Amino acid sequence: MKITIVDVAKACNVSVATVSRVINGNYPVKKETKEKVLKIIEELQYKPNTQARDLIKKQSSTIGVVVPSISNMFFTNVINGIENYFEDSQYSIFLCTTEHDKDKEISRINELICRNVAGIIVVDPGRDNVKSKYFEKIAESVPMVFVNRHSESSYISSVFNDQENGARIAINYLLSKNHKNIAFIRGDNSYSYDIKEKVYKEMMNDINNFKEEFIVNMGHGNSIQTVNKSMEEGIKLLSSNKNITGIFACNDLMAIGIMNACKKLNIKIPTDLSIVGYDNIELSEMVEPKLTTIDQNMFSLGENAAVLLNEKIENNNEYSKSIVLSNRLIKRET
Repeated sequence: MKITIVDVAKACNVSVATVSRVINGNYPVKKETKEKVLKIIEELQYKPNTQARDLIKKQSSTIGVVVPSISNMFFTNVINGIENYFEDSQYSIFLCTTEHDKDKEISRINELICRNVAGIIVVDPGRDNVKSKYFEKIAESVPMVFVNRHSESSYISSVFNDQENGARIAINYLLSKNHKNIAFIRGDNSYSYDIKEKVYKEMMNDINNFKEEFIVNMGHGNSIQTVNKSMEEGIKLLSSNKNITGIFACNDLMAIGIMNACKKLNIKIPTDLSIVGYDNIELSEMVEPKLTTIDQNMFSLGENAAVLLNEKIENNNEYSKSIVLSNRLIKRET
């Protein structure tokens, strides 16, 4: 069986990034660690691939971009912003998708490290891998930027919208329309969903009307099945809770699924039920009725992420900073 860089890392009890640094010689490694890795490489007779050997003495011109999915237009718009910034530069983009799976996320980033990328942009990083400090360990040696999540690490730059304020804008809008029984639709494993749920609970408790059964977690919130899955969950929710008059969905795909559920149940929008989505993807203007939503500057998120990563690369990964973008309510017909 062919020995891989992962096998070497396990045998040395170090990260894949550390093995890659020893092979490529592009970042400092402790002397004893380097000697240990080189010894294991010799013992296992590991042979780095041609690409890795070719890059030992030169910086890669590839930027790794890791996203949960390209099914949700939120992520494609962020990618467009990244590509727009790097279009006339020396850098090319290598895109990876994770399906919000924490193991796939680690695997994809390890692949990028093996490709000796100049830096990595992680869009909507997984909650579990953030908590385990996986990203922080990688970012010590590979320039890294988070999109759609604040980073407390001194090694990771970040650009994100004020998710808390965006959720408040959405819920306040529903409250201003005299809705009190407001349901909340979210997905799994996302910092942005967690922030929105926290705000939702606080605001519903403020009016003494928080009900746990009004929170629906429909699993993967950014897959190709999101609309159908949220429609199914919406039918269950609205059939068993006929007093619900407002819904705040964590993204537009979920909101559109709820709209489809209303059509199945003959619920009129916005006469019987008001819906506010989040993201302002292009599809939100194409559905009937047009979706009221929160715009969070997706293209600008991507461009700013690219700016931050380029700064880290040019400054030898020596400092990090965060950029917070504002949100705005897009009033339409729901």
